[in-house]
Amino acid sequence: MTPNVVGEVLVNGVAVDPVDASVSVFDIGFQRGYGCFEAMRVYNGVPFRLIHHLDRLARSAENLRIPIRAMDDLVAWCQAVAAPGEGVVRVFVTGGTDMRVPGTDGVTIVYMEPLPHVPSSFALGVVEAPWHPDGRVSELTGAKTLSYGPNLAATIAARSRGFDDAILVGTGGSVLEGPTFSVGWISNGTLFTPSLESNILESVTRAAALEVAADIGVEVEEGRFPIDDVLEADEVFVLSTVREVSPVVRIDEVEFAVGDITTALRRGFKNLVERETA
Repeated sequence: MTPNVVGEVLVNGVAVDPVDASVSVFDIGFQRGYGCFEAMRVYNGVPFRLIHHLDRLARSAENLRIPIRAMDDLVAWCQAVAAPGEGVVRVFVTGGTDMRVPGTDGVTIVYMEPLPHVPSSFALGVVEAPWHPDGRVSELTGAKTLSYGPNLAATIAARSRGFDDAILVGTGGSVLEGPTFSVGWISNGTLFTPSLESNILESVTRAAALEVAADIGVEVEEGRFPIDDVLEADEVFVLSTVREVSPVVRIDEVEFAVGDITTALRRGFKNLVERETA
């Protein structure tokens, strides 16, 4: 099977054929999901907000107590694989082969994959997420780790019910995020989104979208909200590296129109990207 990769894969900065790219079966990144990663959209050969993503990678690695490569190296590697044009650059840092000393013989992998098909809108199924921090703090709070099994299981469960993906809620009923995206909604002209105090991922796209909201004069309110607030909203949207700002047209059995503010946010986000990646 041909790997879904644009160009070569960099393993610790060395270019290898995608077919030959590998990680040791003794690496705790493979055995325990102990490691971290980033994904960033590439426009015309330029990764969007590259430094923001790599800063988050560094914070994740610090939480995991894994040393990472010099920032200049990471920047150069990401720019090198992004050069062919459009796609998604992925960076993986494994935990290494000695759990007593994280990072021992660890591997940093950087490559770009083609941009996947992105639907024009999304239907989401509500999935309870008892594994989510949901405001609680632990050693890995805020880290974007390799341990995405529960998130993937939520996506698979939602798709088995006929949805495109899941929207996660805490055991107390608060809306959190999607398995790989942030969420926002519009009620009476105000943009609502779960706050970072819920220990959702500190999304680079979410932060950029909130900048756009301020630019176009949309009031923003962050906090902890019940899922019923989302189901009663006028507009709902998802935010992610791949999806950018994309409207949600259904959550469970509740349907939503693609509203004017979501459309304006999407347009404003695209304009922001064009300015920063020109």
